[in-house]
Amino acid sequence: MSTLLYHQHRPTQVKEIKKQYSVAPKVAVANNIKSYRFRGFQVPPEDDYLKSRKTVLTNSDCNIILASPKKSLRDYFYKNTDADELIFIHKGSGKLRTFVGNIDFSYGDYLLIPRGIIYQIDFDTDDNRLFIVESYRPIYTPKRYRNWFGQLLEHSPFCERDIRRPSELETFDETGDFLMKVKKQDEIIEMVYATHPFDVVGYDGYNYPYAFSIHDFEPITGRIHQPPPVHQTFESDAFVICSFVPRLYDYHPDSIPAPYNHSNIDSDEVLYYVDGDFMSRNDIDAGHISLHPAGIPHGPHPGATERSIGETVTEELAVMVDTFKPLKITEEAMKIADESYHKSWLE
Repeated sequence: MSTLLYHQHRPTQVKEIKKQYSVAPKVAVANNIKSYRFRGFQVPPEDDYLKSRKTVLTNSDCNIILASPKKSLRDYFYKNTDADELIFIHKGSGKLRTFVGNIDFSYGDYLLIPRGIIYQIDFDTDDNRLFIVESYRPIYTPKRYRNWFGQLLEHSPFCERDIRRPSELETFDETGDFLMKVKKQDEIIEMVYATHPFDVVGYDGYNYPYAFSIHDFEPITGRIHQPPPVHQTFESDAFVICSFVPRLYDYHPDSIPAPYNHSNIDSDEVLYYVDGDFMSRNDIDAGHISLHPAGIPHGPHPGATERSIGETVTEELAVMVDTFKPLKITEEAMKIADESYHKSWLE
């Protein structure tokens, strides 16, 4: 996908390249076989947006990041040149500002920001929690939901009207010193531009940020247990992202709503718990992250299967990331890790 941008000024006018520093994640466990739980809300809030971003899981295809920024990103502009960013808004609301227009966001929104998009963020309060997937591969809607024209099919769990494009294009015809922070190869490079980065008067094309609310995902249900691909919301060629939303449980009279024990042999499974009652887990709270490595069996905790019998609906809300390459655990993750979680299936 591509976009032609129409600028007031040449976007190539760099006045100065300032400091450059590494933001590469520091790996604590490289070859992991243990199931973990991480308490995401224990990541401390920080004023600065970029400093607040803590990579907790990583591989060569993506970084999984938690952030709790207290202040809006308005003192500089940010551009990720290497990765698409999918930002899930767990707590907070505000406005994403980009050079192709603005998008209002609130609790439950996914913000998909393609690489190369220059942006700032306004937050309405200082209480914000973000779950971010930074992808070195382009992120798309699942191809099985689209026909060969690109139209979403009728059996898709969402449609075009649910996708919120940028609006409210703000064009600034200004010269001066504009600080840009660029992420490239795990480093932040600070540059000073001679013209305002938001000087675009219009654009043609399909490469632009957009928002999609998890609350607009229409669940696919069945008489017996539906496997996780029915929850798929986004994909790359390196991982998938799924949305677990309030829905009917399996409605066969003999069904057991709790999922069966299973091994993901092709992917590591990351589940970020957002809200509601997580039927298959014990002692899980909002903001927790579970990691189940490929090939290691997992399933309902003791008692969860029995509790599920007779239940008809779930109010759970969660985001799942399944990566095809193993994930490494960072030092930031170990600060919030429950290292006894792998024993939680003992009777």
